[in-house]
Amino acid sequence: MNVAKRNACRLRMLVYTAAYATVFGLLCMIGYILMKGVPHLSLELFAWRYNSENVSLMPALVNTILMTALSLSIAAPLGIFAAIYLVEYARRGSRLVKLVRLTSETLSGIPSIVYGLFGLLLFVARLGFGMSLLAGALTLSIMILPLIMRTTEEALIAVPDSYREGSFALGAGRLVTVFRVALPSAMPGMLAGVILAIGRIVGETAALLYTAGTVAEVPATVFDSTRTLSVHMFTLASEGLYVEQTYATAVVVLVIVMGINALSTYTAAKIVG
Repeated sequence: MNVAKRNACRLRMLVYTAAYATVFGLLCMIGYILMKGVPHLSLELFAWRYNSENVSLMPALVNTILMTALSLSIAAPLGIFAAIYLVEYARRGSRLVKLVRLTSETLSGIPSIVYGLFGLLLFVARLGFGMSLLAGALTLSIMILPLIMRTTEEALIAVPDSYREGSFALGAGRLVTVFRVALPSAMPGMLAGVILAIGRIVGETAALLYTAGTVAEVPATVFDSTRTLSVHMFTLASEGLYVEQTYATAVVVLVIVMGINALSTYTAAKIVG
């Protein structure tokens, strides 16, 4: 008995140590970025047009919003409806379900630079979209599709079958049960998947270098080349001339990510409540 208590105590200490180490590392990273970047934040960084004097991040910020909206508008409906089919309509344990899940898990593990090369060959070269906002958004939509599909699927699976059975007992059809019972109950998990997808879009660099380009301007059409905040940071850092502005841009990215996480937590709490 004493041995079991000692093992439990050691395991508890190990868990606490891992948790505190994770929080400490995160706080150190955030503190370092703020310390290096906040002193270099200025109004010039938020000028509407980019040039070599102001090194403005505003075009990249607008492009990040456009890229996120376009990518989600493509991937979110496909991922959500695919998950609805797998959970609510497909026969459980069928070969098709297993194949789709295996495919999504495989796609989730592919490095982003491979997606970039695929987008370069297909969207940029083969389909003739060129280095553009559309080519980048299509590439990112393929990247985040497995994430949205899997999180939505897990959220739907977590909904108790008694909810569906109660809906069927009241005379509701499958379509009404899915959209009035299952989806509202699974909304927090679905929202978490979308938020994770947004975070991946905001932080993606390698795939966009091959598909969207590095032009620091707000595109007039979806066929114009553009750069997001992550690509903007990479470009500035690789040039080696605007290191201070790179840290300042990192602060803006950090604030955006924290804001997205806070908004998702608040929205999920509202939905659950």
